[in-house]
Amino acid sequence: MVCIPRLNVQTSGILQNPPFKAGKLLNMACISHKTPPLFAISSINSNSSLLQTKRLHYTSHQYRPKSQLKKSFSVERTAKLSTNSGEALLQNPKDSRTRRSRKKELRETPEMILRVKLDQCSKNGDLAEALRLYNEAKMLDVKLNVHHYNVLLYLCSAGSDGSEEDELDLARLEKGFKIFKQMSIDKVEPNEATFTNVSRLAAAKEDPDLAFDLIKKMKDHGIGPKLRSYGPALFGFCKKGMADKAYEVDSHMVDNEVLAEEPELSSLLKVSSEVNREEKVYEILHRLRATVRQVSEETAATVEEWFKSKRAGEVGVENWDVGKVVKGIVKGGGGWHGQGWLGKGDWRVVRTTMNEMGVCQSCGEKLVCIDIDPKETENFARSLAELASKREAKTGFLQFQEWLQRHGPFDAVVDGANVGLAYQRNFSFSQIARVVNQLRRISPSKKLPLVVLHKNRVTGGPAQHPNNRKLLEGWKNAGALYATPVGSNDDWYWLYAAVSSKCLLVTNDEMRDHLFNLLGNSFFPRWKEKHQVRLRPSAADGMSLQMPPPYSIVIQESETGRWHIPSATREEEDVDTITTTPRRWICATRGKQ
Repeated sequence: MVCIPRLNVQTSGILQNPPFKAGKLLNMACISHKTPPLFAISSINSNSSLLQTKRLHYTSHQYRPKSQLKKSFSVERTAKLSTNSGEALLQNPKDSRTRRSRKKELRETPEMILRVKLDQCSKNGDLAEALRLYNEAKMLDVKLNVHHYNVLLYLCSAGSDGSEEDELDLARLEKGFKIFKQMSIDKVEPNEATFTNVSRLAAAKEDPDLAFDLIKKMKDHGIGPKLRSYGPALFGFCKKGMADKAYEVDSHMVDNEVLAEEPELSSLLKVSSEVNREEKVYEILHRLRATVRQVSEETAATVEEWFKSKRAGEVGVENWDVGKVVKGIVKGGGGWHGQGWLGKGDWRVVRTTMNEMGVCQSCGEKLVCIDIDPKETENFARSLAELASKREAKTGFLQFQEWLQRHGPFDAVVDGANVGLAYQRNFSFSQIARVVNQLRRISPSKKLPLVVLHKNRVTGGPAQHPNNRKLLEGWKNAGALYATPVGSNDDWYWLYAAVSSKCLLVTNDEMRDHLFNLLGNSFFPRWKEKHQVRLRPSAADGMSLQMPPPYSIVIQESETGRWHIPSATREEEDVDTITTTPRRWICATRGKQ
């Protein structure tokens, strides 16, 4: 038997029924040279829930002669196993253990065990257990990092809007501020999530000023605020009716290039309406037009409240400069002029629909199709190509661009995979063919549309059928078929082809996933509205084409001062109900009109 010197190693696990007292380290371990070297170490606290894993460490599983044992277990060697940092277990290049065993060591450190348990508390919304773990960790001197603190702060701030304060709620908020203070004492550098969570604590205490001050301090730490960072302060000021303070937060967002979305704009619109700031209402309606386009029911109700208010009937000019209004409409591409409120008198506000040509069924105003600047389209095509080249095999996408220059432009592009599976389980080339023939009939040049399919679609499965092979061969010979390479995402190909050709795109894909989110929410929705053709079941042809509307589905302000605001309900976002559920619009006209 060989005696091993005391091993000064801390562990995240304990032995079941340990033969030593908590807080003590094992002074000696006896092993046989015929067995793998083994040492067992007691935990700091054998009752700790953070340290529950049984730990028996084997420094080597290879047999070593008795003469080498002393050298293997020298104090110098074993000292290398002693660390409080899980990261050091992975970063020590001289550690002879395998990478897998080092990863296991990392998972079993007190810091990592605490992280896993706190994440579970976050998932379950269990603040009480998270605070118990936090107190235990501080007692055991476990080093907390920014992630630990962020989870605790999130749980302290989650689910509170300050509407119903009680003793428990106030205690929870105070505990959150104490944890944030302790984070500073421990010199743990905060990040954006830290400030956002503490801002939520401030908002829950109905202190939006503190929430805004925290956003301003982010710059001192070299942190750029996100949209969520501003929410507690902005919504807090709006809720209190502190319009000027809310505008200050909005201005800070603009300065930091953070784009407000519908919830933020809707709150600003509501507070502006409540304090009779008509110029701000006008400005925010146009910001909604530019960024949101179709408003939610909540925002629609706020819009109606404004137009029905006494102040809305009082503001506006009766004798406006018609030339300036027309010039503004031309400059903006149609659908708005930006010259302020036109007309006087109370507003008539109704919910209505548009007919197929975009004529309001309430006031008779015909909505316009807002133009897209050709330069915007070119810039968008260029950005799209850059994104696709980064995410696709560069040579593959470059080859497609070259192919498109030789065979394009096209009058229409077909998302073959989507069309082939539309409203059915099995892929159908005959369904694609019917759509191709319909598009050719309405094409000004009578040219075949471009069909984009993945290579696997054109080489295997149904493609092997003689009729389908003949169909594919005909499209290929006509330069109307492109097979995207293996491993590629064909979405990039059919979208780029449609944008660069400035043509129609046939697909039922609503293009809402992460890929299309990369394209932004400014130009892409406008382009899609004017170019996407959807498929609908038809008794006559099996499938009919739903062409883009001849008017823009966006907030519109006419040259006579009328307003039309489209609402977007959940039912209307479902592609299968678009044809059966007419879109609802708010029509606001002056009483005299």
